[in-house]
Amino acid sequence: MLIANLLDLYSFVVLAAVILSWVPVDRQNPLAMIVRNLTDPVLGPIQRVLPPIGGLDLAPMVLLFALQALRRFFS
Repeated sequence: MLIANLLDLYSFVVLAAVILSWVPVDRQNPLAMIVRNLTDPVLGPIQRVLPPIGGLDLAPMVLLFALQALRRFFS
Protein backbone atom coordinates (compact mmCIF):
# COMPACT_ATOMS: atom_id res chain seq x y z
CA MET A 1 0.00 0.00 0.00
CA LEU A 2 2.75 2.45 0.93
CA ILE A 3 4.73 1.63 -2.20
CA ALA A 4 1.64 2.04 -4.38
CA ASN A 5 1.00 5.46 -2.82
CA LEU A 6 4.63 6.50 -3.36
CA LEU A 7 4.43 5.39 -6.99
CA ASP A 8 1.26 7.48 -7.42
CA LEU A 9 2.97 10.48 -5.85
CA TYR A 10 5.99 10.08 -8.12
CA SER A 11 3.66 9.85 -11.13
CA PHE A 12 2.30 13.27 -10.20
CA VAL A 13 5.86 14.60 -9.95
CA VAL A 14 6.58 13.28 -13.45
CA LEU A 15 3.41 14.95 -14.73
CA ALA A 16 4.53 18.18 -13.06
CA ALA A 17 7.85 17.89 -14.89
CA VAL A 18 6.02 17.52 -18.19
CA ILE A 19 3.85 20.56 -17.50
CA LEU A 20 6.86 22.61 -16.39
CA SER A 21 8.60 21.71 -19.65
CA TRP A 22 5.73 23.33 -21.58
CA VAL A 23 5.80 26.70 -19.80
CA PRO A 24 8.67 29.16 -19.46
CA VAL A 25 9.89 28.74 -15.89
CA ASP A 26 13.10 30.08 -14.41
CA ARG A 27 15.45 27.13 -13.88
CA GLN A 28 16.29 28.58 -10.45
CA ASN A 29 12.65 28.39 -9.35
CA PRO A 30 12.61 26.22 -6.21
CA LEU A 31 9.64 24.14 -7.37
CA ALA A 32 11.21 23.55 -10.78
CA MET A 33 14.50 22.56 -9.14
CA ILE A 34 12.78 20.04 -6.84
CA VAL A 35 10.82 18.49 -9.70
CA ARG A 36 13.91 18.36 -11.91
CA ASN A 37 16.04 16.83 -9.12
CA LEU A 38 13.43 14.14 -8.54
CA THR A 39 12.84 13.25 -12.19
CA ASP A 40 16.12 13.81 -14.05
CA PRO A 41 17.95 10.79 -12.52
CA VAL A 42 15.19 8.48 -13.77
CA LEU A 43 14.34 10.21 -17.04
CA GLY A 44 17.99 10.63 -18.09
CA PRO A 45 18.71 6.94 -18.76
CA ILE A 46 15.38 6.54 -20.59
CA GLN A 47 16.19 9.57 -22.76
CA ARG A 48 19.58 8.09 -23.65
CA VAL A 49 17.94 4.88 -24.85
CA LEU A 50 14.91 6.57 -26.45
CA PRO A 51 15.89 9.81 -28.17
CA PRO A 52 13.23 12.42 -29.02
CA ILE A 53 11.05 11.47 -31.97
CA GLY A 54 10.06 14.45 -34.09
CA GLY A 55 11.10 16.77 -31.28
CA LEU A 56 8.81 14.97 -28.83
CA ASP A 57 10.37 13.51 -25.67
CA LEU A 58 8.64 10.19 -25.01
CA ALA A 59 10.65 9.37 -21.89
CA PRO A 60 8.04 10.70 -19.42
CA MET A 61 5.34 8.58 -21.08
CA VAL A 62 7.55 5.48 -20.88
CA LEU A 63 8.26 6.23 -17.23
CA LEU A 64 4.57 6.73 -16.44
CA PHE A 65 3.72 3.39 -18.08
CA ALA A 66 6.46 1.71 -16.03
CA LEU A 67 5.21 3.34 -12.83
CA GLN A 68 1.67 2.13 -13.52
CA ALA A 69 2.94 -1.40 -14.16
CA LEU A 70 4.85 -1.33 -10.87
CA ARG A 71 1.81 0.04 -9.09
CA ARG A 72 -0.32 -2.87 -10.33
CA PHE A 73 2.36 -5.25 -9.09
CA PHE A 74 2.38 -3.69 -5.60
CA SER A 75 -1.37 -3.18 -5.16
